[in-house]
Amino acid sequence: MTEHYDAIVIGMGGMGSAALYHLAKRGQKALGIDQFAIPHTFGSSHGLTRIIRLAYYEDLAYVPLLRRAYALWADLEGEFGERLFYQTGSIDMGPADSEVFRGSLDSCIANDFPYQALDSRALRARFPAYQMPADTMALYQPQGGLLVPERCIVAHAELAQRHGASLHTGERVLGWDILPDERVRVRSDHGSYLAEKLIICGGAWMAKLVAGLADKAIPERQTLIWLQPKRPDLFDLTRFPVWNGQVEEGRYYGLPEFNPRGDTPGMKLGRYHHRGEICDPDTVDRAAHDADEALLRTFAERYFPEGAGATLDMAVCMFTNTADEHFVLDCLPDAPQVAVAAGFSGHGFKMASVVGEIMADLAQRGESPHNISLFRLDRL
Repeated sequence: MTEHYDAIVIGMGGMGSAALYHLAKRGQKALGIDQFAIPHTFGSSHGLTRIIRLAYYEDLAYVPLLRRAYALWADLEGEFGERLFYQTGSIDMGPADSEVFRGSLDSCIANDFPYQALDSRALRARFPAYQMPADTMALYQPQGGLLVPERCIVAHAELAQRHGASLHTGERVLGWDILPDERVRVRSDHGSYLAEKLIICGGAWMAKLVAGLADKAIPERQTLIWLQPKRPDLFDLTRFPVWNGQVEEGRYYGLPEFNPRGDTPGMKLGRYHHRGEICDPDTVDRAAHDADEALLRTFAERYFPEGAGATLDMAVCMFTNTADEHFVLDCLPDAPQVAVAAGFSGHGFKMASVVGEIMADLAQRGESPHNISLFRLDRL
């Protein structure tokens, strides 16, 4: 007989693993399915470290979600018994009138967050690794830091199983449909399953899982680099806050040297919308090339010269972008028993903990106490 669940979650990356955890913790009979292992390096949730910051210039509507995300990450650490968050402080920088600096400053003022505004000289004096242009203004917010994404996913997935969830990996979903009795049937290359509710957190594969997202959640190839610092003392967790910044070459982001588990050391950085390469997640070029390295290395040599030593590693991942770069967290209008989390546009992982909670809310009640009006599907 076909197994029946209260809810099925497709995709066990950052968002899906968190959704499965919250469902299971609430006593729901839940199944998580992923075509790859947990964790894996084929989607959008890998890369050893991820930025988390409170000073959010993208929209003030994110701030309550960030507050809740911080609390949930702390709860997860306690339950899992492993450190997942490291506080380094965060820097948001650019010209004084830039969206990055001005928006981050406004966010801190509106939410009464502690902060310091530093010009380029003061920034260099406090954090010598930063060698930014003279017109740069930097917003330092002490509560920023980094998450360890692969371990966050493992924590959510393992704890979901402890709370009773089932987990299928190496299983590709082929499709889903709504039956006459309003239940959802999910078909995979291993069989089929029935559920009252379905949550789809497919990352770059969302358009292949939900036809209505084909022109709304668009995958883009992204490349990261890890460089050997020439002065490692300037790039450790205590002297090099996570950062994102606007310069004439574009918008970039970076993190300190971090190697607690014997993984790749080095200063990590990337460029938002790296080379603007729209891609298919099943055929994306996963090799890092000389052109990828040159783009990132040229930036590092100019602005972080003491960090621009040998290339230690590079990795390819994917953004999945919406037109306005805000998330999609909603139920489908023609199938309200199906909730979708999509279009995280390169800034979603920090909120995976609370997104999982929201998706569990949508599956159980069709709504969430969190304000998610910014993330409705019908805006796109």
